Amino acid sequence: MIDTIKKAILAGVGAAAVTTEKAEKALNELVEKGKLSANEAKDAAKKIADEGKEEFEAASSKLQAKFDEVLAKVGKGQKERIDELETQVAELQARLAKLEEANAETSVAE
Repeated sequence: MIDTIKKAILAGVGAAAVTTEKAEKALNELVEKGKLSANEAKDAAKKIADEGKEEFEAASSKLQAKFDEVLAKVGKGQKERIDELETQVAELQARLAKLEEANAETSVAE
């Protein structure tokens, strides 16, 4: 499951990089055609990059929240199971201690 999440994040980063490259190429073409000044293109590129970063951070935050939610659901059942197993181990340890004590008493009596 973690590999799937990593792949999704990396795909998002890759898509952002491709989008940035395409935006820069389109802006450069507009500068070459004289429809945009170099400063306007620079400002537009910065705005696109900032918006892309914000979107990526928002998506990452949502993904983290979902991941935490799934872990909490899985963990809830696991906690109950762990508590149950701990109780069983404690009971077995107590029984073993009694058996060892009885065995020691039997050995001394002989």
